[in-house]
Amino acid sequence: MTNTVTQSADTDVTDTDVAAERVRRQRRLVAAFRLFGRYGFDLGVAGHITARDPERPDHFWVNPLAVPFTRMKVSDLLLLNHEGEVLHGDRPVNHSAFIIHSRIHAARPDVVSVAHAHTTYGTAWAAMARPLDPISQNACVFFEDHVLYDDYDGPVMAAQEGEKIADRLGGAKAAILRNHGLLTVGRSVDEAAWWFIAMDRACQVQLIAEAAGTPTLIDPETARAAREISGRASSGELGFQPLFDLITAEPSDMWL
Repeated sequence: MTNTVTQSADTDVTDTDVAAERVRRQRRLVAAFRLFGRYGFDLGVAGHITARDPERPDHFWVNPLAVPFTRMKVSDLLLLNHEGEVLHGDRPVNHSAFIIHSRIHAARPDVVSVAHAHTTYGTAWAAMARPLDPISQNACVFFEDHVLYDDYDGPVMAAQEGEKIADRLGGAKAAILRNHGLLTVGRSVDEAAWWFIAMDRACQVQLIAEAAGTPTLIDPETARAAREISGRASSGELGFQPLFDLITAEPSDMWL
């Protein structure tokens, strides 16, 4: 096994550094789940966020089946490889989580984290089968950097479906899965989680704006300029930080 942390760059590190990075990713992952629960992003057993293991790039940490987001702890997390074998943890695996996330992690070595959930506004907008329009500064984050996966064959249970989603995502930061929900990726848990929260809010805003009338679009040149500032990886990580500070300031058992 290598001692290389694969996040934004390849850097030789010690075993201690790898262990510390693993704990950091696990804690950020659990904090993201707690925040998703706070935002009401959970729905039964649907929804999952993953974090690539820093030592074994073909392994990732994921939430187990049927554990509430608001109760997630580090000790609940499962470690899976891209073949679906569980290397750590003894809880049931969400098969759809494995199918979707394993294929994206395999196709996108730059991605550390993938987030997917069936949120109210994200799912409502996904039923429109349209990409988001640049109608706000927040929406510009996703301008020409998200895709529409215009297919739905029921719950994702076959490997081919995960491969199709990964292929359609390409190099984008996010996808709207028609009649399904939203999906975001990032070079850190922080980035992927923040893009998801921001994208769900953008869906909410566009639904409200279109219900009220015809939104005014930001012109493409301005939208691209806004994306270059607010849509870069560091902006995603920065956006997540106040929420991380908020959720971790509260007494909890999330690190157990």
